[in-house]
Amino acid sequence: MTSVLTGKDILHVKDIKLEHISLVLETASRFEQVLALGGRLFNMDGKVLAVLFYEPSTHTRLSFETAMLRLGGHVVSTSQGALASSAVKGETLYDTGKMISGYADIAVIRHMLPGSAQDFANGASVPVINGGDGAREHPTQALVDLYTIQKERGGLNNLAVTLAGDLKNGRTVHSLSWLLGKYGPRFYFVSPEELRMPAEITQALRDDGIEVVETSNLYEAASKSDVLYMTRIQKERFDDLSLFERLKGTYVINFDLIENSKSGITIMHPLPRTDEIDREIDNYEGAAYFRQAANGGPIRMAIIALLTGCE
Repeated sequence: MTSVLTGKDILHVKDIKLEHISLVLETASRFEQVLALGGRLFNMDGKVLAVLFYEPSTHTRLSFETAMLRLGGHVVSTSQGALASSAVKGETLYDTGKMISGYADIAVIRHMLPGSAQDFANGASVPVINGGDGAREHPTQALVDLYTIQKERGGLNNLAVTLAGDLKNGRTVHSLSWLLGKYGPRFYFVSPEELRMPAEITQALRDDGIEVVETSNLYEAASKSDVLYMTRIQKERFDDLSLFERLKGTYVINFDLIENSKSGITIMHPLPRTDEIDREIDNYEGAAYFRQAANGGPIRMAIIALLTGCE
């Protein structure tokens, strides 16, 4: 069954429209209900998903592979693309895209270079999903995050949301701010000065009439927020490791923070966490980050089925 997403790529959040978001969230909810009732899905029967990850991943890679398997399809993958593929022989991403199109019906790629997913898609003749390109974008995680917020908060409109941590290098917060910005939030961007949200994102949100408060005070922002989305300080993005050592541990979510936050605040994190959320917070009712990770399954099932026209 064709839809507005059939045959399309998901590469850039700016290309994702409200109707696309609604379709993905509705489809994911329906798939999740089928699985919860013990049902099985065969939308991708006989189809193949190619998973090409040139950067380390557990959650994203496994959720894509699990999503395809739960749709009755098959997976071919490489989890060390930079070391265990023809990239070591000089094959370009464009050529890899052309080659993969002869093997698979849809592909997902994660790469350390910004723009890599677009290069791959330029060569591919099958739908391509950006599973994260450097520090730039992670569009499917943003859709997972919207689905999580909708389930946890009962809706997406007019929420106060804090994005905290490494906002400079965090592709998840880059993508989420673009998509959630369509729903009229008030944003609090909390980070050290060195790790502020890129100015182009902040300014674009303000140009769209979205209220954005930039601060380094996590307690103040959390006291006014419905959702606190924490990210880790990303060591792998630092050229100067002494700067990383100085900034790591800047923000920590513990029960003292929760007690001083807005009542019922929802805590999210794209994972993996390091030292920015105490393990004791896992028992807090509003700690949604592992539910958030589980939501990657139905969302990516929906994306795969919709892009291939198998929904």
